[in-house]
Amino acid sequence: MTEISPRKPDAEKTRQNILAVARREFAEHGLSGARVDAIAGQINTTKRMIYYYFGSKEGLYLAVLEQVYGGIRALEQTLDLDRLSPVDALRRMIDFTFDYHDANPDFVRLVSVENIHHGAHLRQSETLRNLNSTVIASLAKILERGREAGQFHTEIDPVDLHMMISAPCFYRVSNRYTFGTLFARDLNDPVLRERHKRMIADTIVGYLKAG
Repeated sequence: MTEISPRKPDAEKTRQNILAVARREFAEHGLSGARVDAIAGQINTTKRMIYYYFGSKEGLYLAVLEQVYGGIRALEQTLDLDRLSPVDALRRMIDFTFDYHDANPDFVRLVSVENIHHGAHLRQSETLRNLNSTVIASLAKILERGREAGQFHTEIDPVDLHMMISAPCFYRVSNRYTFGTLFARDLNDPVLRERHKRMIADTIVGYLKAG
């Protein structure tokens, strides 16, 4: 008897349910420690069905990476940066990046997991390369407008600027517990959180203005 494939609406719903559970599983246990059986058990499906959709455990993991990167990139495109001055647009991007990392620790953990694997799975995805080009294009446009308006005087590559923005936002989440324990700081404290967000934005904007 030929196995009947799920109907399209049901198939997409099942696929999204699998991805949601897999995102938590991979973020918590990494690629090596995550179990496909555990993912299947949480959504009342089978390991066979997961492989039907994603091919393998590694295929599922790569689909999760594409989903999480796609999520942040899609939200960046809703920021309506063109209506803001270059400085305000840059601050808006920095604030968004800070808030997104802070609110999505599973994103930070998944990126950390992929770094353990030396980015091997990211290199397999043309989708991810295309997705992440959008943030660079947005920053390049802000920089160009800022130079034309006489607001930015420091020459900087937009990829370097992206790293400059992402690094401290990422570190606050990835090292939240170690840094907090060593220096007796609660990085979840709202006052400290807002101070750090302001410090990051002021530092980057000040660097670009300084020339």
